[in-house]
Amino acid sequence: MAHRTRSPQERREAAEARRARRAAVTEPDAVMEAAAAFLAVRSRSAHETRQRLVHLGYPLPIVEQVLERLVEIGYLDDLAFARAWVESRDRARPRGAMALRRELGRKGVPDEVIAEVLADRAELVAAEVDPEEGAGDPDRAAAQRLIARRASTLGREPDPHRRRQKAYALLARNGFAPDVCQEVAATVAQADSG
Repeated sequence: MAHRTRSPQERREAAEARRARRAAVTEPDAVMEAAAAFLAVRSRSAHETRQRLVHLGYPLPIVEQVLERLVEIGYLDDLAFARAWVESRDRARPRGAMALRRELGRKGVPDEVIAEVLADRAELVAAEVDPEEGAGDPDRAAAQRLIARRASTLGREPDPHRRRQKAYALLARNGFAPDVCQEVAATVAQADSG
């Protein structure tokens, strides 16, 4: 039995039919199932979840009702989501505060939640630093981790000036402030001369 591939028009019509069926939903159970399936993959912000459910065609009043319930039971929590996002970035793909703020903003996390999470990040780094070394800066720490990860690639550049430029560009692309980029990139050029 041959399997016939549907044309783009047929796929579009099928998607529109599914959206129409979802738009007719009056009970929150189906929306709750769709939300749970979306959140099972990874944690999401309330905004991302709302966008997804509305995109699927569910009526906004029922979506809002489901989101309220998910927040109530703690299955949807923008603060926990933002903390997990920042911790993950700091661990796996270090970013500066500017980039983290931008990423979380795109995910629809409220500004006050972003500010709280970034303040917590700064306190955590400050607590980990030896008091004699001065206050810890989370961006400098993250920048140093990123440079350490890319040390072998940067080390292939024989010219210290170009190596510093490449380090600066890497840090800038990852959302670090210019002063952090300059300070940390300078350590890359000094590594050889010491």
